[in-house]
Amino acid sequence: MQQSELAGRVALVTGAGQGIGEAVTRALVERGARVAALDLTPDGIKDLEAEYGRDTVTAHTADVADSSAVEAVVEEVERTVGPLAILVNVAGVLRTSPVIDITDDVWEHTFAVNSTGVFHTSRAVARRMSERRAGCIVTVGSNAAGVPRTSMAAYAASKAAATMFTKCLGLELARSGVRCNVVSPGSTDTAMQRGLWTDEQAPERVVEGDPATYRVGIPLGRIAEPADVADAVTFLVSDRARHITMHDLYVDGGATLRA
Repeated sequence: MQQSELAGRVALVTGAGQGIGEAVTRALVERGARVAALDLTPDGIKDLEAEYGRDTVTAHTADVADSSAVEAVVEEVERTVGPLAILVNVAGVLRTSPVIDITDDVWEHTFAVNSTGVFHTSRAVARRMSERRAGCIVTVGSNAAGVPRTSMAAYAASKAAATMFTKCLGLELARSGVRCNVVSPGSTDTAMQRGLWTDEQAPERVVEGDPATYRVGIPLGRIAEPADVADAVTFLVSDRARHITMHDLYVDGGATLRA
């Protein structure tokens, strides 16, 4: 069942070159989908294309912050691969800093990718999905969108904006049969997460919690793997979730105590 669950469906995944985006791409392929893998840099997505073949994965290089580039990719995918049935917004950036030290450039770039990028891709795809009266959009947000984090104000605020945008889009598209949901990971073993670690004890502090930064630990006692997030995404885009829309699914091992 898993191998054919999404057979015949075309998906667009942003941020597909590494981490959660790569895991989502692989999970969709394993379930039978054809995937247009989009990223700012070509290396990771070209590797996926070479591994699976162009009949299964096609690589597309674009900046999600550039609306014209996004529209061009969506048009190309629909013309050369097929009508998009799935969009997964994964592309994101994280720059940590106390609020008083955040520069205008860092704030604007964070929102350009994490929030405006989700708007660009979702708008381009939703126009087409709504006309066909079918489709699924999932935005990979963050549990930081719902719980304050020190030195992560720009990231948390941008993810909160992307989360509410996706829910509003889901409300507008519900009558057309298009479902829009959010998956909000906590600490996940990716390059982004490892970039926050300053010493060998950092992973242990993530799991156990860090009172100095007002963070509780992870009740399940482990940092997520990208595949854990990908499994949640693939469930939400499948027919098993046909009556779920505007939902925010936390995949964080209980780290936020679902605050």
